[in-house]
Amino acid sequence: MTLKRRTAILISGRGSNMTALIAAAKAADFPASIALVASNKADAPGLARAAGEGIATATVVSRNFGADREAFERQLHATLQRHAIEIVCLAGFMRILTPWFVGQWTGRMINIHPALLPKYPGLHTHERALESGDDEHGATVHFVVPETDAGPAIAQGTVKIEPGDTPDALAARVLGVEHVIFPAALRALAAGDVTMTGDSCFDRDGRPWHPIRVAQ
Repeated sequence: MTLKRRTAILISGRGSNMTALIAAAKAADFPASIALVASNKADAPGLARAAGEGIATATVVSRNFGADREAFERQLHATLQRHAIEIVCLAGFMRILTPWFVGQWTGRMINIHPALLPKYPGLHTHERALESGDDEHGATVHFVVPETDAGPAIAQGTVKIEPGDTPDALAARVLGVEHVIFPAALRALAAGDVTMTGDSCFDRDGRPWHPIRVAQ
């Protein structure tokens, strides 16, 4: 039997996508196990949810390090190493990571962003999609690179923008598709179906990767 790859989920809040990943990883054929949930905030509600699932948790409080971002990240990295982590999933982890930390996890760290990248990197994505008059919106799971929200896409999910949509209503529908594409992307990475070289993704045969597409 193939060993499941030990995966950590980093959160800062309630851990909605964390819950979806934990649920997916319970399947016998899922190639990753959730071995750790870690947060930069001691009061993140997702920590209690993870502990309730019997998953190890850890807290490295970012504000204790002031402006020294790398010092925080070095302690976080040491925590991941102690738990023998192989893959890192950023699920609402509200930190801009330094090139040092990203470099430690190149090709092994993925993030979910609530937009159809390369459209709308950064914040307020739902408002920006509505203001632009887009017909559709969605979310992207991508490899993490030093530039924010710039890594190559593993999976994308789309939702239609409806007449009269508000940012909150749109966000709720996008969250639903996030819960589908994040487990699909982790499955692909943990199984070795997708890898990153440079700024591009490739499948297991070395061909250009076509992102997983989900429409709701």
